[in-house]
Order: sequence, then C-alpha cells, then structure tokens
Amino acid sequence: MEGFRIRGGQPLQGRVRISGAKNAVLALAPATLLAPGVHRLRNVPRLTDVFTMVELLEGLGCSCHLEEGELHIDTSTVRSLRAPQELVSRMRASFYILGPLLARYGQAEVSLPGGCSFGPRPVDLHLQGLQRLGAQIELQDGYVRARASRLRGTTIELRFPSVGATGNILMAAVLAEGETLLRNAACEPEIVQLGEYLCAMGASIEGLGSPTLHIRGVEQLRPAAVEVIPDRIEAATFLIAAAATQGEVTITHARADHLQTVLEHLQQVGCRLTTTESTITVHMDTLPQPSTTVTAPYPGFPTDLQAQWTAFMLQAPGISRITDTIYPNRFKHIPELQRMGARIELIGNTAIVYGGYPLIGTRVVSSDLRASAALLIAGLIAQGETEVVGIHHIERGYEAIERKLQQLGASIERICVGP
Repeated sequence: MEGFRIRGGQPLQGRVRISGAKNAVLALAPATLLAPGVHRLRNVPRLTDVFTMVELLEGLGCSCHLEEGELHIDTSTVRSLRAPQELVSRMRASFYILGPLLARYGQAEVSLPGGCSFGPRPVDLHLQGLQRLGAQIELQDGYVRARASRLRGTTIELRFPSVGATGNILMAAVLAEGETLLRNAACEPEIVQLGEYLCAMGASIEGLGSPTLHIRGVEQLRPAAVEVIPDRIEAATFLIAAAATQGEVTITHARADHLQTVLEHLQQVGCRLTTTESTITVHMDTLPQPSTTVTAPYPGFPTDLQAQWTAFMLQAPGISRITDTIYPNRFKHIPELQRMGARIELIGNTAIVYGGYPLIGTRVVSSDLRASAALLIAGLIAQGETEVVGIHHIERGYEAIERKLQQLGASIERICVGP
C-alpha cells in the first residue's frame, strides 16, 4: 500500500500550474456519445477517475486515446448500451452516460453508481427528470433500465440544483423532440462548459450559468473539440494550503471568476490576493482569523472544499464553524485530524473548530478524495512527520500532487506503508 510522508513546518513558496477540471471531463466525455465520430478534449488531467471514464467508454465500444493532455474519443463504434456494475461502482460520475445513451439510442442499462464514501447520494433527480422527458425506467438487480422511442421536451423543476441531474437531463434534452425548460438547474462552471460543448456540437441551449435552461431539441449533433477549463477545486486547494503554511504561492492557468466566493473567504480571514486573467497569488504572513463557513451550491462555498477549509481553520486562534448543507455526513476527515491533536466538535452537519493548537504528525488514513487533501494540508502544518495512507483517493482528483507540492518547497514523498 502506498502513502505520503510529510514533514511539516515549511511555508509553500513559488508557482504551480493548475490542471484541467476533473468534473468537467467527467461530463464532457459522456456527452461525446451523443454524436458519432471523433471528439477531441484538450487539457485533460491524468487521473484515475478519468481513466475509469475512458475504460467505461471503451467498454461501450468507443475508441479512446489519451496523450499529452489530449483525449480523442471515437463514438462511431458503440456496440453496447450496458454500463456494468464493476465500472460504475468505482465512480459516481459514470452515471452521466445514462442520458446520452438514452437520447441517441433509445435505451440504456446502467448500474447504480458508487464513488466517495461520505453518505448516500441518491440518483432520484436524474431518473425523475428523464421520466419527465418520456423515458420508461425500471430498477432491477441494481441496474437502471431506461427506454424511450423518442424523448419529448417538457418542463422540469429540480427540487435541488443537482450538478449530476442537471448534466444528465441536459444531455438527454438536446436530442428530445420539442423544447425543454429546466428550472433550478445547477450553475457550476463545469455545467456551463458542458452546455457550451453541446452547443458546439449543434445543440440549442439558452440560459447557461443561470438557474433556468431553455433547450430546443435538434435531430442530430456532430463531433466537436473543447479545451477543458481549469480545475477550480484543485486551484482552491493549493491556495488554502499556501495560506495554511503562511506562504506565498501563485497558481497559473486558473480562473479567478470561478472562485469568487472562495477568494472572498480567504480575504476575510486575512489573506492578501492578487489576480490576473489566468493567475491567482495568495500571500499569508500571519495566522488566519476564525470564520463561519456554510457550503452551498455554486456560486456558494463548495462542499468539495469543506474538508480543506476545516484543516486550514485549525490554524486560526479561536472558534470557527463549518457547516455542510450539501452532504451532511461528509466529515470522515475529522477523527483523523483529531488523531493529530485537532480540537474539533461535530454537531449535526456543523464542525466547530477550536483553532490555534499545534498539530502533531502521526499516521492518518484518508476516507475519500477531499478528505485526503485535508490530511495533506494538516501534514504540511503539523510538527514532525505525518504519514497519509489511502492515497488512491487523492489520485482520483489531483494530478501529480506530490510533485506539485515538492515544486513549492514541501517536504513530501511517496512511500510504501504496511497495514
């Protein structure tokens, strides 16, 4: 088993390039199923989640090739409409293929999804939306079986702005007959890019970036190329890590306009920020101020940064509160932080952090992708050595993270660890 060994106490300094957005790729790649031919995705990160999506598409019959950040997907050779459990269970985003397969072929069979282990995340919004479009859906033996001779446009209102449901419904609606009005849609940049890509393929979509999407169905789409947007969660993770270590770091190939709420939070706790069109510099030479943070759908504070922010607030003398309204059970990093000496009380979906006390390095185990990032940040600020076990989680969403941290002066190395 592999892990990371970190020697804490070094401020992060320097420049680091941000990779393409994992969550954008995981929506764009299934969208290629809507049009036969060769699609090209550029700025694609080498991540296990990306490799899982490629394996899933290849299992359907697509031909995929990833080299030097460019992913070519040939969807003219699809021969299967079934996504097996052994692949879908690895990654929740695999469920994105349901809408495109149903829209293009009139049927699909997709296993119920897996992913990070921080509580149930039902797919009922996906299925209800597709049913509103006319799909016949049944659940049998852990699989979703969907059929529709032709989807038909309608009005759909999501009770929650789910990113996954918005993406699945959007991809299905672009080939539906007539017009679809999708209300309370997700506004995340990854959904905006998905919509823009679909438009480049010939779809008709209005309202991208707003809670109301107006989709006019078309008869067919064509292959297209796209440059994947920067990963805003990776970008923010590096900014938080730099601030936690009282360092100064410039992230490049980043989008400040995708991070406005996060940047505001950093400034409120004492960070100095400088932004350009493609860079963000954070400078922190004092301890942060305590804060109250509540996660919310975009443009609110991302749930995918809740764990990292919790680790950061351990540096803030006083009491901070972090409430996760999206995934109330996403706190498995807290017992591991407590093993390092963190003083955190969990009440419902709120972590109360008593900051300003030293962390002591020890062995900790990561439970999911973002918890792993939080433990790395804790290791960077802890006294002594920290071993982070279970790093396969972090490799789902951070490309070459130890190399990038080493580039910024961190003492981190990959090691083999025993049970």
